[in-house]
Parts: sequence; C-alpha cells; structure tokens
Amino acid sequence: MTVVRNLRFELGSKRVRTYLGGKVVADTDHPLLVWEKPYYPVYYFPAADVKLDLLTPTGAIEHSPQRGDATIYTVATGSAKAEGAAYRYLDSPIPEVRDHVAFVWEAMGAWFEEDEEVFVHARDPYTRVDIIPSSRRVEIEVDGVKIADTTASRMLFETGLPVRYYLPKTDVRMDLLEASEHHTECPYKGVASYYDVVVGGKRHEDLVWWYPLATEESQRIAGLVSFYNEKLDVFIDGELQERPETKF
Repeated sequence: MTVVRNLRFELGSKRVRTYLGGKVVADTDHPLLVWEKPYYPVYYFPAADVKLDLLTPTGAIEHSPQRGDATIYTVATGSAKAEGAAYRYLDSPIPEVRDHVAFVWEAMGAWFEEDEEVFVHARDPYTRVDIIPSSRRVEIEVDGVKIADTTASRMLFETGLPVRYYLPKTDVRMDLLEASEHHTECPYKGVASYYDVVVGGKRHEDLVWWYPLATEESQRIAGLVSFYNEKLDVFIDGELQERPETKF
C-alpha cells in the first residue's frame, strides 16, 4: 500500500477485464488499485492493456485535488457506446497513475476478476467477510414487538460494518413482513431483496433483507433474513445490544 497526496494505491495481482457490448475493452494482470473513495478501490489499467482505439476524447476535463486533471473519453465497440466512460490522468502529479486508464464501473457492460464476474464495484482486498454459525439466542424487536427469536443464527462479520445477524425464516414472524420492491447489490454477497416490517399499524420500510441467491463465498447466508440493527432492538442471550451508528 502506497499513500501519496492522501491517495491510497497499490499494484494488484488478479487478472481484471472489462467489457462493453460483449467485447473486451481492457484486460490486464497488473491492475493498479486506487482508492478514489475510502470504501473500495477503482481498477486502473495500464494503457498498454487497453484497446485505446476504442476510446475517443469527449473534450471534457475533470479535476481531482489529488490526481490532477482527467481527460474524459467515450468508449465505443461498434455494438455499444458509453459516453464519458473512461478517463486518464495524463499529467497527474502522482506518476504511478499517469500511464493508466480507468473506467466508470456502471457504464461498462461487465467486469471480471479472473474468470468470475464481479458486480457493483471492485472488491477491496482489505475487506473480509466471515460467516459463523452461532447457538447464542438472538431476539429481534421492533417497537417492542418481537419479530424473531432463534438459537440458529449465522453471524456475519464484515470489515468496517457492525455484525449482522442472519436468521432462518422459520424463526421469524414472516406474517409481519411484506415484500418490498427494493433491491441492492453487494460484490461480496450478491443481490439482496427486502421486506418492510408492519407492526402496530406502522410500516418500517426496507428494514429486513435477504439473499435468495448469495455469491459462492457467502452461501452460508442464502435464504436467511437479516435486519438493520441500527433501527431496531437486538437481544443476544437476553442482553440488549447498543445500536451501531453507520451510514445506513
């Protein structure tokens, strides 16, 4: 890990590819991981590993206090076109990023780390997800109403987040849950579906989530439901837990 001008970056070892319209735009086994934001890195591809003929300058420039001025490019593969989907810091004050090309994740068609497709954003090598079965009694209450009670939870410990308790639906008052249209994606766990909780005539929107089809690394939580412990009461072996403070 290197830090220059408060920018974290390091050389990765995974093969990384990005596609647009079914065609490879960039393919490298020497990605530069750059933490443009503190939560996860962005893949910067060596220019030699990018099909530069597919990139056309838009004429736009975007400034970063750390990285300098970025030249913005449109990516076009013939069958697909993504406006402003690529950028380069050709004269960056940080030498390591100058000869690289980065892409706007959601503008591209697909991303792969080795031969596994990755969604949402690049995985952070410093984020770990541990899923551990527990026989401790977990009780969940919303507005004083118990909506779950189990001794067969899976506790999920993810770097930078509070512990999440995943419970079997058979130990949850599913009659108090109503399916929501809300969905979120996580590169470590998969696509989550949500439930509202309705108690005492009050609706608590998107308070509960679950992964119908979790990623391979998170199969232990597939089909189980979890709760925003920031917004309700959790008891572990009868002891009320302090509500964590997070961006959620």
